[in-house]
Amino acid sequence: MANMAHHSAPQAADIQGGSGAEPGQHTSALVIVTLLFFMWGLITSLNDVLIPHLKAIYTLSYVQAMLVQFCFFGAYFIVSLPAGALIRRIGYQKGAVAGLLIAACGCALFYPAASSGYGVFLFAFFVLASGITVLQVAANPYVTVLGPARTASSRLTLTQAFNSLGTTIGPAVGGLLILSAVGTAADAATVRGPYLGLAAALALLAVLFWAAKLPQISDSETVSTGAEDKASAWSHRHLVLGAIGIFLYVGAEVSIGSFLVNFLGESHIAGLSHGDAAHYVSVYWGGAMIGRFIGFAVMRTVSPGKTLAFNSLAAIALVLAAVFGKGSVAMWAILAVGLCNSIMFPTIFSMALNGLGKHTGQGSGILCMAIVGGALVPFAQGAMADAMGVQTSFLLPAACYAFILYFGAKYASMYAAK
Repeated sequence: MANMAHHSAPQAADIQGGSGAEPGQHTSALVIVTLLFFMWGLITSLNDVLIPHLKAIYTLSYVQAMLVQFCFFGAYFIVSLPAGALIRRIGYQKGAVAGLLIAACGCALFYPAASSGYGVFLFAFFVLASGITVLQVAANPYVTVLGPARTASSRLTLTQAFNSLGTTIGPAVGGLLILSAVGTAADAATVRGPYLGLAAALALLAVLFWAAKLPQISDSETVSTGAEDKASAWSHRHLVLGAIGIFLYVGAEVSIGSFLVNFLGESHIAGLSHGDAAHYVSVYWGGAMIGRFIGFAVMRTVSPGKTLAFNSLAAIALVLAAVFGKGSVAMWAILAVGLCNSIMFPTIFSMALNGLGKHTGQGSGILCMAIVGGALVPFAQGAMADAMGVQTSFLLPAACYAFILYFGAKYASMYAAK
């Protein structure tokens, strides 16, 4: 795979109407797509607030509470390939509209779930995540073609920074509207207002996105990269390793976020209430936002692979400090992992799609399926937390970052050539 540096960067499609689209049009398209990144970031991070809330209401074990993430991120595995087929049929723009409407329906389902029990909540999470999956499959490759191939990682990192703005705001808003609404955090009805508001916002975004004039992209014509000689995207080793990387990265990031409120509530760590701890979840996601803006600039000159390896090594050190430390040292170490997470998803994603040519669409679907790591890794950490305690269970995310370190180091030379 040493020759990968000589391939062109991800080419999910050509811009239609077209290849001569003005740079200003690309900028407008990026701004509109960035709104989508912001919204699904906010929605995803609200899970970190809802998990301890529902755990308290229904007196769940950690494994049972992690069914929230299992259903939410499990949707990525089930829906990604059908979403890819839908987008090929109706196009990227209409596909994004469909995703927004499905997600709005999922948010609306939280209203009946508040009086129907935990099972309906889990179904609502699945429907909501199904809509977000359609958005992911449409938007990530869309961003990679809206500009020069050499800066695809940088551009995707920038849009992901606004995704992180959503994840930063989400826990603080959720803590205020959901956890702080009742002192005991035991009233399921507190989720109704916030999620009905989200449903309305998503429906409005769908209308705006439908009306927007965006450059159309198509898989019909791609730059020749040698990928045509491969039978399928699965024939590319770096894509397969990248999919494992996405699986483990999303799993680690979601696991840490999911356990933060309970971890910070431990008496030997910070002894915080759920409502107070929710504000620190925003610090974790805020670190990712700051790091993505920094990464946007850094990766215009530094190899994305080297940046990925460096961040992974730092994440491992911080998680181990949280596992074996106590008090403020352990607390701030685990929160600082968010800064390291910053560039990981967009970097792994764009590196894995590098040089796939006509197989890029299939590759994007595979990578989105790998987001199921957000369902399985927290579930596994929940079992560890029940058996060994919350603090020790963070060894699992550390192991996930070890593989990402390997992937970044192995393909550190990617994009070295123009």
